[in-house]
Amino acid sequence: MIIVGAKGFAKEVLEVLHQGKQLENVAFFDDVNADIPKLLYEIFPVLTTAEAVLSYFKNTDNRFTIGIGNPVLRKKLYDKFTALGGVFTSTVSPLARIGNYGNTIAEGCNIMTGTVITNDVTIEKGVLINLNCTVGHDCKIGTFSEMSPGVSISGNCTIGAFSVLGTNATVLPKITIGQNVVIGAGSVVTKDLPDNCLVVGIPAKIIKELTPLSF
Repeated sequence: MIIVGAKGFAKEVLEVLHQGKQLENVAFFDDVNADIPKLLYEIFPVLTTAEAVLSYFKNTDNRFTIGIGNPVLRKKLYDKFTALGGVFTSTVSPLARIGNYGNTIAEGCNIMTGTVITNDVTIEKGVLINLNCTVGHDCKIGTFSEMSPGVSISGNCTIGAFSVLGTNATVLPKITIGQNVVIGAGSVVTKDLPDNCLVVGIPAKIIKELTPLSF
């Protein structure tokens, strides 16, 4: 499997693979940072070109996951690596606690250590759920959205695609959050939020409208 990225969050994804004893054929990709060694931790090769990725997918392993935050960037990397023939693959920490009934986890999700997901939760493609988050029953987490460490989503909530919930943000029950919404760290969302906005505070209030995304 290729982990796209070789710094920061990519190293946390590597830890999830280590926890699951899934280190066979792991490599990284980084064509941005010049200070990355050819072998990360003197073990894992770092690919730097599309040609190297094509060869890896053809001859070694066609799976990839994204070790970088930011929903828009994750979507662009998904498009790039699927075009090269990669298969978008989820990484789920064995130290996450995931309920046994009615849950769906789509391709390319990263679910990190300490996460708790109860039952009847739908997690769509490319979602990043970081350390120690909780997701209550009957929730839907939209495509490529990102939950920072310590986020708590109560039951019967919907989180729109490409939204970002900051560290320790809380969403109260039966809340619908639109697409491309950014929720500031520590905020408490007490009512529905429209698309394309930045909110902060307790209770969370809209402080800025965001430019709609176009793909």
